[in-house]
Amino acid sequence: MTAVAFLNKFARIEERFAALEQELSGQTPLSPETLAKLSKERSDLLSVVEAIREFRRVLQEHEGICDLLHDPGSGADFREMAQAEAHSLKEQLAVLEHHLKVLLLPKDEADARSAIIEIRAGTGGDEAALFAASLLRLYERYAVLRGWKAELLSLNDTDLGGVREASLSLSGHDVFARLKFESGVHRVQRVPETEASGRVHTSTATVAVLPEAEEVDVVIEDKDLRIDIYRASGAGGQHVNKTESAIRITHLPTGLVVAQQDERSQHKNKAKAMKILRARLYELERHKKEQTRAESRRVQVGTGDRSERIRTYNFPQGRVTDHRIGLTVHQIDQIMEGALDPLVEALITEDQALRLASIGEGV
Repeated sequence: MTAVAFLNKFARIEERFAALEQELSGQTPLSPETLAKLSKERSDLLSVVEAIREFRRVLQEHEGICDLLHDPGSGADFREMAQAEAHSLKEQLAVLEHHLKVLLLPKDEADARSAIIEIRAGTGGDEAALFAASLLRLYERYAVLRGWKAELLSLNDTDLGGVREASLSLSGHDVFARLKFESGVHRVQRVPETEASGRVHTSTATVAVLPEAEEVDVVIEDKDLRIDIYRASGAGGQHVNKTESAIRITHLPTGLVVAQQDERSQHKNKAKAMKILRARLYELERHKKEQTRAESRRVQVGTGDRSERIRTYNFPQGRVTDHRIGLTVHQIDQIMEGALDPLVEALITEDQALRLASIGEGV
């Protein structure tokens, strides 16, 4: 596709953006719902329109330089400089064109949402629980580095400081977009502190990343819920023995069960349990829709299935390997402290490349 044809293809986007600007700044009052809808559409299109305008600016510069190159009155020195400039502008056009195509890839409606991360210890006993605790800390540290808000929704820990299972809510912009590829089985290879012989053990933990759902996204009827109230177990002193504040909610149509006992208040435990249940139901519905889009499934980086082994953390060799894209990073200490971006960016880039290839780099 030529640069001009590429630009003409996006004329309707600029026309729609101009229409939105006019409608939002017009004299006719808009309802709050309409105002919110149009404002969001304008916000979504703004980065695309800015990229189109930049592409047009560079294209005009390139055409101007090419015209000068064809001027028979141009001197040799000038022509040499102009050729170098034309080459540089051509490279800029290629980068901008690719950027535009990425911007216009079909978006996952859940990408901009906050997320709930569920972590469970897998095979490996106490060492698996300690690794799950390390992953929980990794995502908490990553949230700090990204400026997100982290809230621990539930925690089932061990006497050694490990985690049997935990749920972490991360709130902020594009949380799900950046973390959705973390779902799957994470494997660790390291020498446990309790291992006297120095042998390397292999353990696993499972991570599931769920986009956070609003009440309007998932309709949950009271008749579909069975709610059990019981006394909390585990650490907690007198509160454990005297207060029936723990909640177990069963969603009867799907069989999904969420238990919550971390709060002293039965009301707070129920609110957290419903938040997790709503996210699980929303993700279940998303998964069903994705399964019907066979082409989409073929170009994903991984399936998001929590049974898929996605990554190995090898401490003796100081490396982290993501098996889906064949990337090895020798920065395990930094990654375990939350510096996850090298992996996240590589996964996002690979996903974009696969989706662009699936449509023949066309838009």
